[in-house]
Amino acid sequence: MKPVTVSIAVPQTPEQVYDFLDVMAHHERFTDHYLTNWRHSGPSRGIGSGATVTAVLAGTKSDVDVEVVEADRPRRLVERNVSAAGRRLAHGTYTIEPLPTGGSRVSFTYAWTRAPLADRVVAPLVRAIMRSANHTVLQRLAEELARHVSTAGS
Repeated sequence: MKPVTVSIAVPQTPEQVYDFLDVMAHHERFTDHYLTNWRHSGPSRGIGSGATVTAVLAGTKSDVDVEVVEADRPRRLVERNVSAAGRRLAHGTYTIEPLPTGGSRVSFTYAWTRAPLADRVVAPLVRAIMRSANHTVLQRLAEELARHVSTAGS
């Protein structure tokens, strides 16, 4: 299946964005519209940090194991996602780039390595659902970054 990428511009520096995203517990704050029942595991940040969550999308529920597998401050974080009893394997990649006018462009790419037949049969629909959910994720991330950075700076 083709990957899905969404992006947003935020006023925070790449370091501020990365440091927020690096803490797995922060992800619950901007993904809880479709990822619920968070159970954290491993270290709180960096490679090996993870969680098991319940994804609720398009009327279906599925447990997903999420683990950070690559971390390159302040440019990139990669999470491995395993669900559907191992039949679905994907990677979620946050890429953070400085903008020439200040701030950052944050992109999130969800790329399937393996997908169940049911997902592949309706791939355009699955991709549209993921694009919409992840567009909301980045909008909510921008709001959380604004709150977090202003609170940390106070």
